[in-house]
Amino acid sequence: MTTCGLTLGKFAPLHRGHQCLIETALAEMDEVIVMVYDCPETTDVPLSVRANWVRQLYPTVKVIEAWDGPTEIGDTPAIKQAHETYVLRQLQGQRVTHFYSREFYGEHMSVALGAVNRLVDWTPQSTWEIRTAVPISATQIRASPYEHRQFLHPLVYRDLITHVVFLGAPSTGKTTLAEVLAQCHNTRWMPEYGREYWETHQVERRLSLEQLEAIAVGHLEREESHLAQANRYLFTDTNALTTYRFSLYYHGTATPYLTELANRCSARYDLVFLCETDIPYDDTWDRSGAGNRDVFQKQIVSDLLVRRIPFFRVSGDLQRRIRQAEKVLAQFQKYHNLLDSVPIAHD
Repeated sequence: MTTCGLTLGKFAPLHRGHQCLIETALAEMDEVIVMVYDCPETTDVPLSVRANWVRQLYPTVKVIEAWDGPTEIGDTPAIKQAHETYVLRQLQGQRVTHFYSREFYGEHMSVALGAVNRLVDWTPQSTWEIRTAVPISATQIRASPYEHRQFLHPLVYRDLITHVVFLGAPSTGKTTLAEVLAQCHNTRWMPEYGREYWETHQVERRLSLEQLEAIAVGHLEREESHLAQANRYLFTDTNALTTYRFSLYYHGTATPYLTELANRCSARYDLVFLCETDIPYDDTWDRSGAGNRDVFQKQIVSDLLVRRIPFFRVSGDLQRRIRQAEKVLAQFQKYHNLLDSVPIAHD
């Protein structure tokens, strides 16, 4: 007989305990179904993001997105029946032989499914709140993701970090602002990889098309590494959009992959700050002059507008820029609509 295991939950966020559950089912079953509940009252992370964690980590699992599932949790007959009815309806008659859980509801749900109650990370002597193999709960992680990040896959943890990028022409204070804000928030910042690469590989102050692509790729790889270690925020100095503009400036074109990486920037960062040119130009040997700074700044602004990427301008001295950025950070909520905080005038 073909076996089919089912597990369900909010996975808010998906953690090592959930992974232990899913991996146990994968090892024992012919087929595994994971049902992910919508739960805006519990987490801001959208259901689609949480469901995609499961899909990306476990491609063979069938994922069901439960957008309209019951939200009440408890041990009353009415709540139990609501969940049982909903799950059976979502399965659309598919036979489940084993129900996997680390929770009290494993008993009644397995009965409703006519399935084996397969408890994972459970001992008869313990209550349902106690886990031994993976001693963590999603509630604990939501309260302090950074302190418990060892219980989160990097793919999951990165989606809990607010990724902030600073753009602007050369010598507009991006590096200084990113570094200072990282210190203020006890987190990581990502230096501009392009400058480091340029200093090592440039020939007569130029790089090839392929080398500019390599900058964008290397920068992204380092971003991912920093995201896995960041604390709430990652402050990044420039991105592939900047590298793309340099490629157009020097070569009049860009490689297809660099162009693709630049396009991805539209959805990669949570907040974009544009550092203005109202500070003195630092005319170092690796820069091409204040005049070019003004032109490059116009091109960056145009690129952001054409791509419809929202951005916040920061200007003035360092302390003023810090205050401006901190005001935005204080109001920003990841996975919320930026415009929700803007009052709408009514007639």
